[in-house]
Amino acid sequence: MYTLQKKKAEIFTAIEDAVKKAYGEVEMPSFTVEEPRDKSHGDFAVNAAMLLAKALKKNPREIATAIIENIDNSSLNAAKIELAGPGFINFTLDGAYIKNVLSEIEEMGDSYGNVNVGEGKKVMIEFVSANPTGPMHMGNARGGALGDTLANVLAKAGWDVTKEFYINDAGAQIEKFGNSLEGRYIQILKGEDAIEFSPDWYQGDDIRVHAQNYIDLHGDSLLELDGDERRRKLIKYALELNIDALQETLARYGINYDVWFRESTLHDAGDVMATVDKLVKSGKAYEKDGAIWLKSTDFGSDKDDVLVRQNGIPTYFAADIAYHRNKIETRGFDLCINIWGADHHGHIARMKGALEAVGIDSDKLMVLTIQLVRLMSNNEVVRMSKRTGKMVTLSDLIDDIGVDAARFFFNMRAAGSHMDFDLDLAVEQSNENPVFYVQYAHARICSIIRLLEQEGTLVPSIKDVDLSLLGAKEELDLMRQLALLPEEIENAAKSFEPSHLTRYLLDLASSFHSFYSACRVKDDDIKLREARLKLCDSTRAVIKNVLDVLGVSAPTQM
Repeated sequence: MYTLQKKKAEIFTAIEDAVKKAYGEVEMPSFTVEEPRDKSHGDFAVNAAMLLAKALKKNPREIATAIIENIDNSSLNAAKIELAGPGFINFTLDGAYIKNVLSEIEEMGDSYGNVNVGEGKKVMIEFVSANPTGPMHMGNARGGALGDTLANVLAKAGWDVTKEFYINDAGAQIEKFGNSLEGRYIQILKGEDAIEFSPDWYQGDDIRVHAQNYIDLHGDSLLELDGDERRRKLIKYALELNIDALQETLARYGINYDVWFRESTLHDAGDVMATVDKLVKSGKAYEKDGAIWLKSTDFGSDKDDVLVRQNGIPTYFAADIAYHRNKIETRGFDLCINIWGADHHGHIARMKGALEAVGIDSDKLMVLTIQLVRLMSNNEVVRMSKRTGKMVTLSDLIDDIGVDAARFFFNMRAAGSHMDFDLDLAVEQSNENPVFYVQYAHARICSIIRLLEQEGTLVPSIKDVDLSLLGAKEELDLMRQLALLPEEIENAAKSFEPSHLTRYLLDLASSFHSFYSACRVKDDDIKLREARLKLCDSTRAVIKNVLDVLGVSAPTQM
């Protein structure tokens, strides 16, 4: 049990015992033992008295006073136990307990902060899943940073995590991709007037580039083929290149998936039509006007949805239902997390309804929606890349500000909140830049360790450190902040919100900078110097630990 967990458990037990002494057998409410943000309120605050007021028919402050009078403080070693506000009980401890965190950090290394919320259950996180018909945009940038970091958080919280990219290599968008490639191929070889390029096709320069590169490799050999075969060959050529480019760009962004799952495999295996057949047999789908429809109105939609078109081709929705059956039934994931853009919010209820219709518990699907991002520079919205003059892509963003700033900034806000991304701040080397502020704290500690090592003082083992020497307010505050990490990991995992960790890092860096300003590490007293050096190194280890979760580097010098 971690330092804070252990102390909270001791306080929890002490409160229960005190209530029993004061009032006899009482059904205890689900009270909390929390760390107040305002440290003037002590180390821990308890709300038990206020929750007991109704059952005991007494004023909360009266109850709190009775609890305080009956608390056994012999094991808690609290310096102060005080009544506060409407009935809070605040505990100020002597500080000795918090020093155990340094032992935990040394003993656990990179696994410090790990908790067991997931209990080994299998979770799959599917995120980005951009259509492989073009480059990735800003929505993919935010979804990628969030999804990858959430996967790391859940792994530290005891889940068995799989990261998956769903490749939409079948269906209407691939048909459109083929038409677009064929149109540019013919235009390049026969002239612009040889074929009308539909405004519904993909207009990007990347389509023309693919067509020209194919011609450079294979000439006009496709002109003699019929349209279906020509489009098939062009799709096969360009699609694989696009998928390779997606993998390369995401790898640059620090994202490496466990599984790249192709939609086409569901069609090839017959899983899509098998899912449709199951829905028809269960009475959840029906045939009308030559098409097959899902009774989406049965689970809250304003209209039914087409599963199979009149031409016999399944819709994307049908494939998506089959894909989620594959995740949950075939591969046995206990929880599937999808990260979608906010424009897909209306799709959540019908997808969950479709899962219930095929006999799957819809609670096994969780959808996190992300809001749009506005890129800002000089207080103006940026829509075009300076380099290409086109819409800003993920690659442009990485080129302009780097991976560290992108991943840190995107995880500073809750997924469901709108975000203005300040490009100028992201590259600023000052304490105003959050990622710079945190990385600078890590680099400063590494510099301290190097300089003292050159002078003959090495980071000691915890067994050789006199922890009683660490009693200054700034030292204790820093150790308290270090002790919070397991709880922050747990909170981030339970809320599926990695933004807990960026806030934690900023608070930790602030605590370290305050400590560094107030407490001279290179003290003349060798024992005090070693104790403070150990505290510095423990802070370094925790900063790096959390930066690793965020996928952000921990520089040793800046």
